[in-house]
Amino acid sequence: MQINLSGHHVDISEALRNYVESKFIRLQRHFDQITHTDVLLIVENSIQKSEAKIQVSGAEIFAAAESENMYIAIDLMTDKLDRQLIKFKEKARGH
Repeated sequence: MQINLSGHHVDISEALRNYVESKFIRLQRHFDQITHTDVLLIVENSIQKSEAKIQVSGAEIFAAAESENMYIAIDLMTDKLDRQLIKFKEKARGH
């Protein structure tokens, strides 16, 4: 899985990069057909936002979250992606 991590008005530190990668490794354990991931971390005033777009075989999954803390925003975003991936996996298995 290839992770493209970028920031808008935020410097991506090594700790932040490692945190994002560890969260997406958890997602890959749940669904191993993830081909490409784009993650965007945004800071606007006092709001921290995280957005991700995952490309899987046959679909594209998007999730976004915001919080006052970047790590919490990343947690919320990966939880949303996890639910969407599980739903996609169950739907694909049912056909």
